[in-house]
Amino acid sequence: MDPLTLSRIQFALNVSFHYLFPPISIGLGLMLVIMEGMYLKTKDEKYKILTQFWIKIFALVFAIGVATGIVQTFAFGTNWARYSKFVGDVFGSALAAEGIFAFFLEAGFLGILLFGWDKVSQKVHYFATICVCLGAHFSAVWIVAANSWMQTPAGFTVEGEGENARAIISSFWEMIINHSTLDRLAHVILACWITGAFFVMSVAAYYLIKKIHVPLADTMMKLGLVIAGITLLLQLVSGDSSARLVAKHQPAKLAAFEGIFTTEPYTPISVVGWVDKAKEKVYSIKIPAGLSLLTYRNPETPVTGLDKFDKKDWPNVSVVFQTYHLMVAIWGIMFLLAVAGFYLWRKKRLDDARWYLWSMVFAVILPHIAQQSGWISAEMGRQPWIVYNILRTSEGVSKNIVTSQVLSSLIMFIFIYGLLFALFIFLLDRKIKHGPVSFEEKPDTAEVYSDIYKASEEH
Repeated sequence: MDPLTLSRIQFALNVSFHYLFPPISIGLGLMLVIMEGMYLKTKDEKYKILTQFWIKIFALVFAIGVATGIVQTFAFGTNWARYSKFVGDVFGSALAAEGIFAFFLEAGFLGILLFGWDKVSQKVHYFATICVCLGAHFSAVWIVAANSWMQTPAGFTVEGEGENARAIISSFWEMIINHSTLDRLAHVILACWITGAFFVMSVAAYYLIKKIHVPLADTMMKLGLVIAGITLLLQLVSGDSSARLVAKHQPAKLAAFEGIFTTEPYTPISVVGWVDKAKEKVYSIKIPAGLSLLTYRNPETPVTGLDKFDKKDWPNVSVVFQTYHLMVAIWGIMFLLAVAGFYLWRKKRLDDARWYLWSMVFAVILPHIAQQSGWISAEMGRQPWIVYNILRTSEGVSKNIVTSQVLSSLIMFIFIYGLLFALFIFLLDRKIKHGPVSFEEKPDTAEVYSDIYKASEEH
């Protein structure tokens, strides 16, 4: 393989691995704010115990996320020097803002969040929790804004020609709030909240199966179900809005999403299937006029097909089609699990439905599959452009790198990331099995914890 292909694989690996952690941080940040807020409002000790437990896991996720995120910045300079030169003025401001307004806010208050329970007042600690949560969210704001600029560039002018061409900001806010920023940001944040909710429910389901920490697990499960149920419904609305925006600003991407090779009225939508790119045909179960109706609210309006674009500007239709539909399918599975959970909760059978609890233990991976496949479809759907309709991916790669350099660094990253992931799983497993509280470490909490059990049993 050539340096371009290997560089794309390497960057995809780096980004995909790093992106396992920020959604958990953002989702858990929201859960921590809710849990500690409930403690301040009700003075119920179980919410304090849960907050302290999830803070430890949040800190672990934050640490691994930072370690893997730093690599991205260096990759721009080593493998994508031409791209870095072109977007330096744009990305420099966005990434600087991310560091100042997001990372410093999150990291600055993390110490109080972790170690300030007995050193500051409850309100000050809660303020720190909110700031850490906001920091995690602000990080997503700037990163998504920068990525959205690559999808729908705005607020810039191009100075110079050829190798010396550079994108220069003409309007900072137009660059940040470009055509796709708000829709994509809402979609990403909601996905992160779903990730946090399913993570909490997975741990709760494990405790309920093992019959340990039952009152706390009940609270975690019900809280997770409420957040998951709300955000999954909102994600449906967000997904519809995002798809309509893609149809307006990136029609080739939408055509690849649904494998639309020919522009015609009553454009169908595929439920499931596969693409034969050679024959330019999709074999699938279709809903007639479905895509026209969803996109334009009119079944007769044709959705722009790939026949309107030069073939050299086509994305990899097969990959984009499959990853997009995988994302949608995973949403459907998560929604069904949430509905089943609410039904069992209402029937007071949630604690004893072992089939459901085991499903939720493993369902923790579903939001990650949905997000990874969603990002793949979004980023590969933009190809062959690294900045849509402005700069091709082949023009953004560094000119002086050779295949052996990229291949050796790729192998090194696979090895290091494998070790990091193994360490993360090991530490996470220890913290979950350790449980929300240790009577040996906190003997004063044992009495409170016992009271929680008694109150639950009496109820």
